[in-house]
Amino acid sequence: MQTDKKNMERMVEVVPDSDWQALQNFLSYSPWGERALLDQVARDANRPIGGDAFYGHDPEFLRQLDQLGETFMLDIHKDQTIYLADPAPYVPERKSARSRTPNQLKTDQLAVDVGQWADEQSQSAWEKILVRNSTKGFIFARVLHREVWLWDGKEQKAHKWHLVVSDTNLSKNKRKYSLSNAPSDTPIPRLVYMQGQRYWVERAIEDGKSHAGLADYQVHSWTGWHHHMAMVMLALLFMLETKIKNEHSHQLLSCYDIQNLLSHFLPRRDITKQGVIR
Repeated sequence: MQTDKKNMERMVEVVPDSDWQALQNFLSYSPWGERALLDQVARDANRPIGGDAFYGHDPEFLRQLDQLGETFMLDIHKDQTIYLADPAPYVPERKSARSRTPNQLKTDQLAVDVGQWADEQSQSAWEKILVRNSTKGFIFARVLHREVWLWDGKEQKAHKWHLVVSDTNLSKNKRKYSLSNAPSDTPIPRLVYMQGQRYWVERAIEDGKSHAGLADYQVHSWTGWHHHMAMVMLALLFMLETKIKNEHSHQLLSCYDIQNLLSHFLPRRDITKQGVIR
């Protein structure tokens, strides 16, 4: 925090009682485990897993998250196939003594693309819901919600999940489709809030790069990379807790402000006590 540059050489120049070799050894070779720290940060965050359609279009990924008990809200493409009723997969009976015994599951329900389904809904089916506040005012969305079923043609039982379709700022040009395995009684405003959390994820990544050295790692192993990410998460968690603690007295406190304050008040090798007094 004492320097704008997050590489080790610049740190050694300003952090008292530090040297390059010690910092490199701490990150790359020291035996401390980062797993407990990363897991604790994840538990403290207590957020559903979010992601764009690159992840949401992968059915195996969705099912693995569901099996692990993780709550997700993932975007999907508009050509994602869904069922509006339980497909109730079954193996058809043998048609005759001469025919082969069926062994593949089938369903009597018809599948539909989410984009096609959303376009067919009447205006009265959409709800206007507040997404969040912003520096330019409140952001609203027109929202469609329905519980739908997803079936890959092989599972014995289909998955019943939430489908959330939203037009951010009431514009169809910003339409988003998402799936979530949140509990069935989750209120629609909560689902919309979850769908909009990617904005805060991207802001956290931006803060991490700008103020906590997220992209400034100097390591050559996965151990060193995980150690570096763990330290970045600690720094971001400290900044978040500081902003929450001071949210009433300093509402506009930012990560930049916190870094700037720490750079002045933390001990520095290049600034002596006599220099500060002078």
